[in-house]
Amino acid sequence: MFTISDIMSWLKPSRTIPVTRWRAPSRWRTKPSTFAILIIGLWLFGAGDGMLVAAGLGVSPWTVLAQGMSTKFPMSIGLATFLVSVLVLLLWIPLRERPGLGTICNVIVIALALQVSLLFLPRPQIFALQLVEVLLGIAAIGLGSGLYLTTNLGPGPRDGWMTGIHQRTGWPVPAVRLSIEVVVLGIGWLLGGIVGLGTVLFALLIGPSVGYGLMFVGTFGRDRTKPTADTSNDEFPELDA
Repeated sequence: MFTISDIMSWLKPSRTIPVTRWRAPSRWRTKPSTFAILIIGLWLFGAGDGMLVAAGLGVSPWTVLAQGMSTKFPMSIGLATFLVSVLVLLLWIPLRERPGLGTICNVIVIALALQVSLLFLPRPQIFALQLVEVLLGIAAIGLGSGLYLTTNLGPGPRDGWMTGIHQRTGWPVPAVRLSIEVVVLGIGWLLGGIVGLGTVLFALLIGPSVGYGLMFVGTFGRDRTKPTADTSNDEFPELDA
């Protein structure tokens, strides 16, 4: 039974990561149901990335890099995404970051979902349909993030790198993230990745999309016997965009 406060909360995005019934007690210990939610969330994330690629209007910065690599070297965009994730994980070593089960699954599942989804997704030529596919992709990434973040099984490779730099240097998280995204976007564009309207829409809408994804997941999955949110992650440090 939903209360009036639940219904009103649907109108605004979440600013925190809700504590859900399936939240794992640690990064490496989990129940089958929590693991299933992790995989579903990561698959939605990868499929959403695939929608942006299929739409042909431009993709997220890290996918621009993978797309550029796939045009310059004999590899698929899924394999390029996987290799980028592994490389970023290696950059955790000097930062002494600790991975979790979600970190490893992130590397594998998002790359696989991206590659598999491109086998089935439409590639529209009409601008209005391309725009719809971009927006659906961003929404899928938001919902997937809402599921995956609430499992508490560890950050994705890119966000672990970002938070590690923040912790070691003291630089603000937004500044570190912006710097990384700009550099990655520039390298990807130079390699031949597509930067366009989809890239701009992703930058503008991914924050609200994740917020609404967390709100939706929290509304239906919140553990009402515990505090309403994990306030240690107010800036969504685990979002692997």
